[in-house]
Amino acid sequence: MRLPPRPDLSWKEDGTPVDDRVGDVYYSIEDGLAESRAVFLHGCGLPDAWKDRSSFTIAELGFGTGLNFLAAWQMWRDQRPSGAWLNFVSFEGFPLDREDAARALTPWPELAELTERLCARWPIRAKGSQQITWPEERLTLTLHIGLIEETLPQSEFEADAWFLDGFSPAKNEAMWANSVWPDLAARTKPGARVATFTVAGSVRRGLAEAGFEVEKKPG
Repeated sequence: MRLPPRPDLSWKEDGTPVDDRVGDVYYSIEDGLAESRAVFLHGCGLPDAWKDRSSFTIAELGFGTGLNFLAAWQMWRDQRPSGAWLNFVSFEGFPLDREDAARALTPWPELAELTERLCARWPIRAKGSQQITWPEERLTLTLHIGLIEETLPQSEFEADAWFLDGFSPAKNEAMWANSVWPDLAARTKPGARVATFTVAGSVRRGLAEAGFEVEKKPG
């Protein structure tokens, strides 16, 4: 089986990683962690959304450096319901190597322990589904590696929340194609919330046509 391609990685002077294939950065130059918390965690109503739940599933398009996963892990560790379990399901077509992920996550020393634990078990570069569990954290990461038009239709889960964090729709069309939204909706529980940084009209229309109520938030 052919291995999934690596991103065409370069680094800005400030240390921000860039995928030159699409000409886009992996996270905000100002503060990617603050952006992850504001756009995705708070955008999906976390931690309140998992209050009183015995299990909760977050799904994500675009694993990238793993920053959103680490932000969710940190919040889960600090504010999880007693005895509950978090499942984090993510999709990535161009996986980073372990060393590049570790370098990309160095700007956030507050995540250092979790970064080290993630990188110690960083997924291998192979197509298909890989699952990593930290039982003491009551946390499972399932990573689907491959083209989204192949991996998403083959997956089986129901999400309580979605982080849509692929590169810009103008630069990474496959991740935001109209064919994605029905598959996403079919894997979403009633009442779940979807969060994304993009306000592209095609994305708003695609989500609305798939049955989601679309609202633009400040910022």
